[in-house]
Amino acid sequence: MLRMIVGRVATLVLLVWVVSIAVFALVLLIPGDPTSTLLGDNATPEQVATLRASLGLDDPLIVRYGDWLGGALHGDLGTSMLSSYPVTQAITDRIGITVSLVALALLVSVVVGMVIGVLAAVRQGGILDRIALLGSSVGIAMPNFWLGLVLVTFLGAQLGLFPTSGYVDLGKDPGGWFAHLALPVVTLAAGGAAEVARQTRASVVDTLQLEFVRTLHAKGLSPVSVVGKHALRTAMIPVVTVIGLQVSRLFGLSVLVEAVFALPGIGSLMVASVFDRDIPMVQGTVLLATVVVVTVNLLVDLSYGWLNPKAALTS
Repeated sequence: MLRMIVGRVATLVLLVWVVSIAVFALVLLIPGDPTSTLLGDNATPEQVATLRASLGLDDPLIVRYGDWLGGALHGDLGTSMLSSYPVTQAITDRIGITVSLVALALLVSVVVGMVIGVLAAVRQGGILDRIALLGSSVGIAMPNFWLGLVLVTFLGAQLGLFPTSGYVDLGKDPGGWFAHLALPVVTLAAGGAAEVARQTRASVVDTLQLEFVRTLHAKGLSPVSVVGKHALRTAMIPVVTVIGLQVSRLFGLSVLVEAVFALPGIGSLMVASVFDRDIPMVQGTVLLATVVVVTVNLLVDLSYGWLNPKAALTS
């Protein structure tokens, strides 16, 4: 297990480094000049040259990348070109909103998806199984932004059950925090719950056909014990893979959900930075997303070792 962990960490560190190079290079390909955003179209060539020199935009690319990477390794992601605000501080101010949204959506996706998937599997071919299959197909096909607009229109604007926009800090008003995140979480979690339910059902159905499950039934164990204590753990490996992919998916879709519900999270910060050509802010937010994804992948790999120790020994 230790050898697997060391190998995975080394691979992920290398991956983050490669992605940092790609992000630094691709951001420079965004059309336009950031000095135009800062100075406007009426700036003189002398003003543009002075600003570019002060921002280090005239330095060689290798020097600019080295300066940025060195600062990132020390927790300094640079300063916003637009507001002169530290990128690290801007991310810190907003990350709690995105983390709350993604974490709650993931929790709802996993709990709802696994419960529905297991119930459908043990009642394979029944009415509950058919409803679960139909519901999961609809959930996977349904666009998240469309669902968000529907929830805003009916549950928010017409019925007034939930706020339609904004965010309230958890420490100041827990009830308001939950109310403002309820609709965004449902919007974000619907597709994930459908995917988890479908994968859980398929995996549990396959596991229930294995010889050891029939042996447990022959020994007189209750169906709840067979499924809950034995079959489910064996069936979890492909489900964990889907859950790991859901984190990346939810993090990406949070950009759309934050836009629909006007949540001031990392996603809205990233989109605004792209339009403003705020290069340090774009690089910082994308690097954060990369670190989140590779960390989740590491946790998924470690969970394989726990669910199936043979996988860790052969890695």
